[in-house]
Amino acid sequence: MPVITVALLEGRSEDTKAELARALTDAVADIAGAPRDGTVVIFQDYAKADWAENGTLLSRP
Repeated sequence: MPVITVALLEGRSEDTKAELARALTDAVADIAGAPRDGTVVIFQDYAKADWAENGTLLSRP
């Protein structure tokens, strides 16, 4: 059973996540041969204050 964890900045709609979950599940099934009904997608949403790039919090541009 594949488990896919997706880390995103908060703010994506439920529809967007549903579309992404379908696409990721299809890709794992098609490429890795994993069963669709055993594939799990977990979304982890993060605030900009919880994410930094190049040593700078995204909440502080």
